[in-house]
Amino acid sequence: MTDYVYYRLEDGIAFLTMDDGKANAMSVSMSEALTENLDRALEEADVAVITGRPGLLCAGFDLKVINGTAEQRDAMVNAGARLMHKAYTHPQPVVIACTGHAIAAGALLALTADYRLGILGDYKIGLNETSIGLRLPVFGRELARDRLDNRRLTQATLNATLYDPEAAADIGFLDEVVSEEALLARTSKIAQDLQKLDAKAFAQVKADIRRDTGEKIFRSLK
Repeated sequence: MTDYVYYRLEDGIAFLTMDDGKANAMSVSMSEALTENLDRALEEADVAVITGRPGLLCAGFDLKVINGTAEQRDAMVNAGARLMHKAYTHPQPVVIACTGHAIAAGALLALTADYRLGILGDYKIGLNETSIGLRLPVFGRELARDRLDNRRLTQATLNATLYDPEAAADIGFLDEVVSEEALLARTSKIAQDLQKLDAKAFAQVKADIRRDTGEKIFRSLK
């Protein structure tokens, strides 16, 4: 347990629960905690599951830092970029269990995973950067281009559309939507199914199909 991510290992599945007690903002500390725990999962587990507390996955980058000094802003975005690259290229299966709002960097985190579940409910997923005066960083543009339905890319990025869970599944932020009561059981079942795959083959195929986008993101890291 850190102040930001609770780590639990169960039958070869590492559960990483984001909870900073506030908005689960993608601060430097949150990015570093997730990065550290993905590394730990690689050593101890077969599959990594990232989730949030009830009602919230991640509200995006910390707006107080975004509106702060250039040095603070760059440090936060760079830490987020390194996390997204690590999660996107992580050799193990990565599952996202979306428990609620996933905005901006939260939605991008969902795009890094190999399987994304979300609960039914009154919450939003999406990239709202242009509505709040921000530019999508390289990792954001590349993840969106790679994982979202190309026919909806303009709506999802330029037009800052926020989606309900079912629409988010239709466009590509999620793979499946389930009831809140079913989320844990269904997430565990998906993780167990991924756990049965040949680990070496999975890692190789993932590296192959994500190489081009991964390299574009890597070249942008500072």
